[in-house]
Amino acid sequence: QVELVESGGGSVQFGGSLRLSCVASGTIVSMDDMAWYRRAPGKQRELVAALNGRGETNYADSVKGRFTISRDNNRRRGYLQMNRLTPSDPAVYYCHAVGAYQSLGDLAAYDHWGQGTQVTVSS
Repeated sequence: QVELVESGGGSVQFGGSLRLSCVASGTIVSMDDMAWYRRAPGKQRELVAALNGRGETNYADSVKGRFTISRDNNRRRGYLQMNRLTPSDPAVYYCHAVGAYQSLGDLAAYDHWGQGTQVTVSS
């Protein structure tokens, strides 16, 4: 009943920008905590950026000042604006979100991951 779908990945030149989107579909009531993770080939998944329900953000040191996480006021869509992309940024980027949805007339919690979107940076 709840699905997260990422989009916006692609190939960009060194120094370029991309904006990733994460849309929560279904009987969504809210998208509270959300985060973007990435996994590069041969590496472990790492947290890139996080945004909690109070609007507080947290970024990996490697992306501070270059990436910005945000969310629509309706809390159904989140974003990751990525600027000044470097060869260290290519990976599959995943959205993770926690929130509430309507289930058979009651509120239920969801904790979901998207399917991932590929980001490639060429020099």
